[in-house]
Amino acid sequence: QKVLNQTPAKIISLGYDYTGEFHMPGIRISESLSVLEDKHVNQVDVFRAQLNIPVIATNKLIRQLGANYWGSKFQVMKPGVNSFANQLNQSSLLSAGVNTTIFKPLNETNFIILQASADVNGLFTQESKISSNALTLSATAIYGWKKSEKNMIGTGIARTYRAGRLIYVPVLFWNKTFNDKWGMELLIPAKGYVRYNINTSNMIQAGFELEGNQFSMPIPSTQTGQFYIQRGEFKPRIMWDKKITGFLWFSAQVGLRYNYRFDVMNKYDGKEDNERYFSSKLGNPLFVNFS
Repeated sequence: QKVLNQTPAKIISLGYDYTGEFHMPGIRISESLSVLEDKHVNQVDVFRAQLNIPVIATNKLIRQLGANYWGSKFQVMKPGVNSFANQLNQSSLLSAGVNTTIFKPLNETNFIILQASADVNGLFTQESKISSNALTLSATAIYGWKKSEKNMIGTGIARTYRAGRLIYVPVLFWNKTFNDKWGMELLIPAKGYVRYNINTSNMIQAGFELEGNQFSMPIPSTQTGQFYIQRGEFKPRIMWDKKITGFLWFSAQVGLRYNYRFDVMNKYDGKEDNERYFSSKLGNPLFVNFS
């Protein structure tokens, strides 16, 4: 299921992101929500955890089960009486879920990859109740060809929330090793990297990843109901992976967190302008990651 010199699979991963300060300008969409004055965010602290365990690994089928956690703590400067800014400042945007990936060879050349995930996402407070409103379901199906030990290519379709809201998009999967030093690993539009192997235990990658999801949050008032934060981030970055010893690796990243979408909707999977309460063109800071 891999090509020569491909980056190693991560079985257990723990990481931390630091995102620098940026502006959060408010854009008035509806008169019914008072969250509209401009704010400034000092930093965002992000904690990540990922677990991927192969439960079946044979020549006929490879199946992997996994779990993931993504928590973002915004530090808003002077939130004041702004209810949305206060909730964002006091709680973390959390996403946690389970996933499975199946790699099925059909013959010596052709294969199928199936991936599915279920995530619970929200800006949860002490009064919050986790319900189906916080659940998002994603899936990808790919049909591919393994041309050689250095070249795998496939195409398919994905149901994803990476852009902050539900979309269905065609997928290009392409892992290729050009020589002992250079290669590429693509899963377009989700991510894509060019890889340089200093050696088998020391490698550098340059590319991008689109990251995001839809997060539920209580309406910050005496009303009952839900808002949905649609958060999508485009991240061009450079990554360095270095084996420390045995199966233990260290990874460092530096890049730009470019705001793709930060909207607050009053409807699950909302897309129309009349379903949007609030939108912001967040500033685009640099970030670093260690894992």
